[in-house]
Amino acid sequence: MDFTGEHNEHEEKPMQNDSLSFTNRIDLTELQDGIQKIKQELSKVIVGQKSMIDMLITALLAKGHVLIEGVPGVAKTITAKLLAKSLTVDFGRIQFTPDLMPSDILGTSIFDMKKSEFEFKKGPVFTNMLLIDEINRAPAKTQAALFEVMEERQITMDGTKYSLAAPFMVLATQNPIEQEGTYRLPEAQLDRFLFKINVEYPNLEEEIEIIAREHDLKETKKVDKITSFLSREQITKYQALVNDIVVEPHLLKYIAEIIINTRSNQFLYMGASPRASIAILKASKAYAAMNGRDFVTPEDIKQVAVSVLQHRIIVTPEREMEGMTSKQIINQIIQTIEIPR
Repeated sequence: MDFTGEHNEHEEKPMQNDSLSFTNRIDLTELQDGIQKIKQELSKVIVGQKSMIDMLITALLAKGHVLIEGVPGVAKTITAKLLAKSLTVDFGRIQFTPDLMPSDILGTSIFDMKKSEFEFKKGPVFTNMLLIDEINRAPAKTQAALFEVMEERQITMDGTKYSLAAPFMVLATQNPIEQEGTYRLPEAQLDRFLFKINVEYPNLEEEIEIIAREHDLKETKKVDKITSFLSREQITKYQALVNDIVVEPHLLKYIAEIIINTRSNQFLYMGASPRASIAILKASKAYAAMNGRDFVTPEDIKQVAVSVLQHRIIVTPEREMEGMTSKQIINQIIQTIEIPR
């Protein structure tokens, strides 16, 4: 992606020299190399889906959770598994079903006869990367069990708090809500996902490539093609670097204007909350770092805005019946706001 136009804004700063290159205040070389290795590993198996992979890595750097939506069979689950495999971290998977209980996720207290006391048995949520498959197939009671763990990286059981080890990331997949046997996720839970990513069907060339790769696999499993690179310590180090990415005051105003416009838009029944503003801030810093820059540009904000906002706003019923989507409205809002210079 070309950020040449945005670089002109920073020409007077010390990090710029007379050439077109610039020197970062923060050394992002190791981070960039690590991210590039992850992308190379995923590309061994995943065909296309560049935008989804970029957003997944951005969310990882921003300590965010991701909701991936698409019809069955478009590589939602396998992409999440492969991302986990490219990292040297603990990985857990939960298949959500209508009969799943909160204790099946969080864990439960069991009475120890020898010690004559209750002992907490940790559930599958105690991991580094948690894949929740078909999250909208479980009822609201089970979905609500994730509220605390996603927001605070801890659970409270019988008055005792249990913290989760860093890094911790939830990757949840869901089928479109119109599909049979699904439950709509509560707005409070949707708001805890940094991104919602919509996975589209592949085009003809990509479809041919998918078939050809599957034919060449023979007996080899897709996951076996992936090599693990980044450790827990490296990931947490990169996440800390993202916190130091520079955001100029006029870009903070730009983020605020986007959010404020969602609240006054005639096509929206509900606009975005301040949590969305913070999400765009964190995501744009992570996206800038992923692209090797220690400062955020307006283009970074535009790149992450749709994924941050589309699950946090509600289109009015009239516009929804006309086929208007939240993505279209967000893009309209961004186009109407003057890009800061």
